[in-house]
Amino acid sequence: MKDYITIIGGGLAGCEAAYQIAKQNIKVKLYEMKPQKYSPAHCNENLAEIVCSNSFKSKLLTNACGLLKEELRRLDSLLIRIADETKVPAGQALAVDREVFAQKVTEEIKKNPYIEVINEEVTNIKKMLKEGIVIIATGPLTSNGLANEIQELTGQDKLYFYDAAAPILQKDSIDFKIAFYGDRYHQEKKKEESIEQWKLRLEEQEKEEQSYINLPMNQEEYEAFWKELVEAEVVTLHEFEKREIFEGCMPIEIMAKRGIDTLRFGPLKPVGFDDPRTAKRPYAIVQLRQDDKQANLYNMVGFQTNLKYGEQKRIFRKIPGLEQVEFVKYGVMHRNTYINASQLLEETYQLKAIPNLYFAGQITGVEGYVESISSGLVAGLNATCDFRKEGEGYHFSEYTVIGALAKYISTPNDKFQPMNANFGILPELEGKKIRDKKERYQRLAQRSLESLVLK
Repeated sequence: MKDYITIIGGGLAGCEAAYQIAKQNIKVKLYEMKPQKYSPAHCNENLAEIVCSNSFKSKLLTNACGLLKEELRRLDSLLIRIADETKVPAGQALAVDREVFAQKVTEEIKKNPYIEVINEEVTNIKKMLKEGIVIIATGPLTSNGLANEIQELTGQDKLYFYDAAAPILQKDSIDFKIAFYGDRYHQEKKKEESIEQWKLRLEEQEKEEQSYINLPMNQEEYEAFWKELVEAEVVTLHEFEKREIFEGCMPIEIMAKRGIDTLRFGPLKPVGFDDPRTAKRPYAIVQLRQDDKQANLYNMVGFQTNLKYGEQKRIFRKIPGLEQVEFVKYGVMHRNTYINASQLLEETYQLKAIPNLYFAGQITGVEGYVESISSGLVAGLNATCDFRKEGEGYHFSEYTVIGALAKYISTPNDKFQPMNANFGILPELEGKKIRDKKERYQRLAQRSLESLVLK
């Protein structure tokens, strides 16, 4: 066996796995095909590039993803530490400046004396497996050649779902005669307030909170926008791509076709806002979330799309306040690949049929940035244990989100689909059922952190 562990893929999971292995003074060869070759969605030569959204979701411990981040912090996750260091204002969410984030991860990985970054595409996993331990962390955009080899190694068909990225806009091209800053529920007029008092309070809040920009719509504006959206031209998918759309990242034009009011109960819901121009709740509202540290760029929340670029420019400019908006990046939709982990993997993210092969990241069926980091940490720890031939590996308690995710993806399931962090995958609390959701989540979080030990 070689004196190093091989990792294929320099995304979130691959970089986290490399860091965890290197901490144990074990050498790592980290293969990343950029900049020699790029996937359809990537364009930055740095490691750990994030393309769909800059949000790592909630910071609250009463949110499963927020709890997962805290678990990872306590285990010295490199990626979560850097996310904290590069955060931009986003209300109760942890959002990052994606350019700075990727740059800092790349610097940390490349300066580590135990990690060698090799910029080339891997085309022969079998040869690497003969030489030692391998972690495949190629992500949901695995190249065709490598995906075919993974299919051969796992003995099962590849599965696809679709992940759509939202457009990014320039803030200075937004019309603030219509748009206004503010987070949900902080913008509603209180019953005892006069309009003057309410507007004064909004002005004070806007000075402190500029992570979200809101674009209110009346019924006529919304229905005209909806009509254009459902009739718009989308990018034609290749024949070999199955038309399976993952519900967690539904393209907005597909959502709109489910009914005229679907968007108003989804990403365009007006709950929690009053329009400063009318002091009344708007019929619908579009939210933009800060995307960079300087607050120059904002992404369209919930507007993942497969519309043609020209259609995006034409239709999204019909949203009040975006008539002259400048697009920094249009939304895209691309093929994502994941294996049937429920049949193939152990809780350690180890392939049952080939003990020296591990998987990490969204290719395993964990859905989301933080979830991918979690899988990379677990795979890295277990590959280290395997390398040193120490026991049966690292197993996290199912009371933790880390452990619950590992258990979910490795539990046999005939209808396996990708899963993100949520309290539903944790075991229920013992004793009398707690009806108050916030209290129940607090108790689950407390139990999780108390259980954060390696088994």
